Amino acid sequence: MQALQGKVAVIIGAKGGLGTSVTHAFLAAGAAVVGVSRSIQSADFADGHFTALPASLTNGDAARKVVADVVAQFGRVDILVHVMGGFAGGQSVAETDDATMEQMLDVNFRAAFYMMRAVIPRMRQQGGGRILVVASRQGVEPGAMVGAYSVSKAAVVALVKTVALENKDAGITANTVLPGAMDTPGSAGDNLVKTTQVASLLLHLAGDDSSQITGAAIPIYGTQ
Repeated sequence: MQALQGKVAVIIGAKGGLGTSVTHAFLAAGAAVVGVSRSIQSADFADGHFTALPASLTNGDAARKVVADVVAQFGRVDILVHVMGGFAGGQSVAETDDATMEQMLDVNFRAAFYMMRAVIPRMRQQGGGRILVVASRQGVEPGAMVGAYSVSKAAVVALVKTVALENKDAGITANTVLPGAMDTPGSAGDNLVKTTQVASLLLHLAGDDSSQITGAAIPIYGTQ
């Protein structure tokens, strides 16, 4: 039997460099996947177990609607995989403008907060679930000239650890994955982390064999 057969997975940021690899991995594992992004459509993944749900997670109501729509169609949410994120930076903290800081908090922290807040009551009601968030190496190892990005990723790592502590009693696990620079379109370098490796780690954390792993921030930095 496939590892996630019968499970319903909601993947936020399902369309994109990493999101595409994650979505393919979860579909191959037998999950019913609801892919969420602004411009996603069913034709993006030719699989009968894939459902496209276009949404922009700019506020709490949008996140609650995503969860409500998934529950209305499938009856439950077993796995939330939050892959959505972005980068802006290149300035020192003293030179970082308000717009850059707000952008990084919106895409790397607030959207994840909205989705977790919306899905946790449903998972508690059904007696369990998996919450997985892709953060970044710089969330735990900040770098110069990327302060807004590093702070937004550190915030989401702290949020996931808090969610893990608050929901151990309900059979809900919550973990972050911390990739180094990845081999997504537009990236260049000799030691880029494969998106398929990140997807495989997320897949493992979503399965029954990882039911005792929670509150972890797992590095995947590459081999050099």
